Amino acid sequence: MTLWELPPNGQGITALEMLNLLEGYDFSKIPFGSAEHVHLFTEAKKLAFADRAALIADPEFGKTPVQKLLSRDYADARRKLIDPDKAAKSVDAGAVFNEGDTVYLTVADPDGMMVSLIQSNYRGMGSGMAPPGLGFILQDRGEQFVLKEGHANSFAPGKRPFHTIIPAFLTRNGEPWISFGVMGGAMQPQGHVQVVMNLVDFGMNLQEAGDAPRIQHDGSTEPEGQNEPMATGGVLNLETGFAYETIRALMRKGHVIEFADGPYGGYQAIARDPKTGVYTGASESRKDGQAAGY
Repeated sequence: MTLWELPPNGQGITALEMLNLLEGYDFSKIPFGSAEHVHLFTEAKKLAFADRAALIADPEFGKTPVQKLLSRDYADARRKLIDPDKAAKSVDAGAVFNEGDTVYLTVADPDGMMVSLIQSNYRGMGSGMAPPGLGFILQDRGEQFVLKEGHANSFAPGKRPFHTIIPAFLTRNGEPWISFGVMGGAMQPQGHVQVVMNLVDFGMNLQEAGDAPRIQHDGSTEPEGQNEPMATGGVLNLETGFAYETIRALMRKGHVIEFADGPYGGYQAIARDPKTGVYTGASESRKDGQAAGY
């Protein structure tokens, strides 16, 4: 199975880095929803997001070390920073947003063509500018530059800013398998990793992979410099469905658990059976959306 993501200046590499870190653990022996599952996921997210904040930028203006970030050696070295019994309060990048108006859709045709698409104007109604006669408003993602000289994502003329929008695609044995996405700013790579783990590690079907209770960690250092570097470990939001035993065990490891209403993203997916060509659709149960065939 291969997960395909958009390259920098997008944050797709963050989901891949998280999966590389988590690949070092045997989730056939770690139950879904257990304290160990949630803890390892959250600690991997912290490490990957530290790299996200420091290194993802327009590759035309500075070389993001993609090969190194996705290498097994790098994942092995970074994984050693994960304490199985204690939540990290702060993490550094390796040596090398909860509001919005995003929409995701995926579509497939009778010939096997599958499209994974996500779009967002970012803040409010974007820039407020509409190209004459075209019927849509331009986004305002330039907000996600860093106004700090020398940073990989620092502002420069003609440069693309860090971008959160990442549609996803899975292939299996080189064949198209699942076109999917999870809306929600910084929740997107977290959601991608959870969907893939649910499908591959926990044996869920396409709808179950989206319906399963989600994890959302907030407080990592952000690429656009909107917050200070993480120093207290951030906050872990767990959707209804996780056992109290799991929550208590996570608190003992040092995680700060808080209630949150709605930052868990929005999921849509289409899966293709390579033998029959039959499609299966799944739609988010947390917000507007549907799976339809015609």
